[in-house]
Amino acid sequence: MTPESHSLTGTDDPMSGPPPSCPAHGTGPGGLRRLYGPEAQDLAALYEKLRAEHGAVAPVLLHNDVPIWMVLGHGENLHMVSSPSLYTRDSRIWTPLLDGTAGADHPLMPLIAWQPICSHAEGDEHQRLRASVMGAMSTINARDLRRHINHWTQELVNQFCRRGTADLVSQYAEHLPMAVLCEILGMPDEYDDRMVQSARDLLKGTETAIASNEYVMSVLMRLTVRRRAQPAEDFTSHLINHPAKLTDEEVGQHLRVVLLAAYEATANLLANVLRVVLTDPGFRAQLNGGQMTVPQAVEQSLWDEPPFSSVLGYFAKQDTELGGQRIRKGDGLLLGIAPGNVDPHVRPDLKVNMKGNRSHLAFGGGPHECPGQDIGRAIADVGVDALLKRLPDVQLAVPEGDLKRTASISSRHLVELPVVFEPASPQDVMDRPGVSDVPRPRPDWDVSDPSPDAAPAPRPTIDPPQVPVPDPATEPEHRPGAWQRFVRWWRGY
Repeated sequence: MTPESHSLTGTDDPMSGPPPSCPAHGTGPGGLRRLYGPEAQDLAALYEKLRAEHGAVAPVLLHNDVPIWMVLGHGENLHMVSSPSLYTRDSRIWTPLLDGTAGADHPLMPLIAWQPICSHAEGDEHQRLRASVMGAMSTINARDLRRHINHWTQELVNQFCRRGTADLVSQYAEHLPMAVLCEILGMPDEYDDRMVQSARDLLKGTETAIASNEYVMSVLMRLTVRRRAQPAEDFTSHLINHPAKLTDEEVGQHLRVVLLAAYEATANLLANVLRVVLTDPGFRAQLNGGQMTVPQAVEQSLWDEPPFSSVLGYFAKQDTELGGQRIRKGDGLLLGIAPGNVDPHVRPDLKVNMKGNRSHLAFGGGPHECPGQDIGRAIADVGVDALLKRLPDVQLAVPEGDLKRTASISSRHLVELPVVFEPASPQDVMDRPGVSDVPRPRPDWDVSDPSPDAAPAPRPTIDPPQVPVPDPATEPEHRPGAWQRFVRWWRGY
C-alpha cells in the first residue's frame, strides 16, 4: 500500500473498508486504525504498530472516523511545529471541518475548534497575544508559587495523614495542580471537586466534554469580569492590564489554555513521578545515591511518560511532504509527543537515562511551545519533594502490576496510586514541610538540599581554585538570601 493511497483528502472512497477475511478487518474505513475504541486502549502499542506499518507519519482516524495524520517521528514533529509557513494551528482550514465530516458536536471539538488565542494565531496577532501571556507569566513570584505549593501540599496531606492510607492520584495529584493554579489565576474559591473533574473530562473526548468545557469557561469568564472591575495582584489582572489590551473573550480563552494545559500536564506528571519513585528500584537508587535530583527525575519522566500523548492539532497550509507521506492542503496532523519521545532514531535504547537532555517533546516546540511549562515543573518538583518529606515511609499498597491506567487521544494517566504509611498528625499549614529546630533524620530518598547549617555532601568534581576566606572574627557570617537558596534548590545544587 503506497503512501499516496493513504491521502486523507484524496479520491479514494473513504467508506470502503476491508473485506471480513482481510487481516485489517475491524479497523475503520479504508483499513485505517482508530485512535479511539478498543485498540486505542494501549496507545503506546498502537503507535508502534503504526510506525511499523507507515514509518514516521501514519494515517489514522479520530472519533466518528474523521481522518487525520499521526506524526510519530521525533524529527518530523519538530519540523512540523517549527515550520509556520507550512503548518498552522488554525483549524478553520481543516477539510473535515469545512465539509462537515467533523461537525460542531464532535466530542473533540473543544480541543479542535478555532479560538481567539495565541495557540491558534499567526504572525503579528500571535505575537500580540503570546506577549500578553508571557508578560503575565513574568509577574508570577517564585517564592509565592512555592508557598502556594507547600501550603496546598500540607492541606491535602492533612486530609488523609491520620489514616495511614491514601490514593495519591485522586487525593493528591489530581488536586494539587488545580488548587495552585486557582491561586495563581486569582480564583482560590473556585477550587473544588467539580472544577477538577470538569477540567479532566473535557480533554477526554467524552459525551460530556462539551458541557464540561462550558462550565470551565463560565467560571473563567466570571473571573475576567470581576478582575476587569476589581484588579488584584494575580495572573488574570496582569493579563487584563497588559498593553496588548485583550478583550474579555480573549482573556477568558487564554485563562482556559493556561489552566487546562498546566493542570492536565502537571497532574499526570505528579502521578507518574510518584509511581516511579515507589516502584522502580533503579530509579530510586539514582535518587538515593545523589546521581539524580528531584527536578532531574521529573525531566526523565517527561521523556518516558509525557503528560500529553498527543496534541490536536496542526493543519497543512499547502501541499507538502512529511515523513515520506504526501500531505495535502487542509489535512490535519497530530503532534505525536509520546511516540516522538521513543523514536528509535533518537532513543535506540529506552533504558538509557536522558539526564541533562531536554529535547523531549513534552512541551511542544516552535512558536507555540508551552508558555507555562515552568509552572508545571515547579508544581511537580516541589510537590514530589514536599510529599516525600511529609510521608517519608510511604510505600505502594498493591503490586505494581495491579495499577491501572486510562488513556484518551490526548493523555494517559493512572487511575489510582494506593499507598500506605505510618499514620501522622496533621501539620500546621503555615509551616513548611520538613522544617524544625532539630534536624530530622533524612530518609533514603530525600534528595533535597541539606539545611544551610549542615555539612555539604562531597561532590565528585575537581577541586576549584582556592580563594581567600574572610576571617570570621572580622567578617559577619553571610547566609544566602531566600531567593539565592530557592535558585540553588531549583537547579538541584
